[in-house]
This record gives sequence, C-alpha cells and structure tokens, in this order.
Amino acid sequence: VHRLAGHERIQREFAKVLERRAELLHPTLLASRHHPHDIRDLEPGMILEGVVSNVAAFGAFVDLGVHQDGLVHVSALSNSFVKDPRDVVKAGDIVKVKVIEVDIARKRIGLSMRLDDEPGAARKPARAGMAGQAASKPARAQPAVVPAAAGALAEAFSKARR
Repeated sequence: VHRLAGHERIQREFAKVLERRAELLHPTLLASRHHPHDIRDLEPGMILEGVVSNVAAFGAFVDLGVHQDGLVHVSALSNSFVKDPRDVVKAGDIVKVKVIEVDIARKRIGLSMRLDDEPGAARKPARAGMAGQAASKPARAQPAVVPAAAGALAEAFSKARR
C-alpha cells in the first residue's frame, strides 16, 4: 500500500509538469493563427515562438509543438560569439526562432535565434587556420636510415619494412 502512495505522488507530480509545459506553450499557440502542428507544416523562413527543452554544448533544442524539437546551433544563438549556450538560454525559456532548414526524412529542424538569417544561405566558412587542414595535411617524412643509437629492435623493424 505504501508503494502505491508513492506511485500516485509521482503521477501527480508528472501531471503538474505537463500542466506547466502546457502553460508555457499556450502563448506560443496564440502567437500565430496558423501555428504548425506537424513537421510537414514547417517552412524555411517561418518565425515562431517555442520553449527551450534542453541545452547542450553545441546548441539548444526548442519545442515548437510539432512533436519534434528543433536545434538552434550555438553559432545561431546570437549575433555575437557564444562560448557556452547556457549563458544565453536555459530550459523553459520562451524564445522566438526562425526556421532555417526542415529535413522531414531525418526528422530534423534547423533553427536560428538570429531572425535576420536567411534560410538556405551558406554557413560561415571555417576559421582560416582550420580550412582544409585535414585534406592538405602533408605526409609525415619517414627517416631513410635508422640511426645506430636506435638499437637492435629499431634496426630489425627497419629491415622488416624494406
């Protein structure tokens, strides 16, 4: 009987959480007469309000009420540099976002809090020092002759490689 009472308490707490979430989403639903209810209703360029559902090192997930959270990448959280997304948003915040990309097949929604971002625009190039680093990395030079001080094991390895 005691375990049942604990279960009922958890159910009541869960109902309160759902009720609070509905309260947070309510202004979102009123913000637009044609608020999307499904990911297929989203179109790049739409500006919507949503609730931040989770914050990670790479950005923030926003619940738009379409059964799939969208991602605001850390680079799209602000017009200025953001080191940690938690400095800009926290779970439960109501934010205004622009739909940048919708991939229905992969169920991914790309969002931006920079409302002047254009959907489909090329993303910022990588930093100058990092661009193409992996592709153009020169091969490491191998010594042709093993120095005598390297020892017998290195000499045997060198012979095996030839």
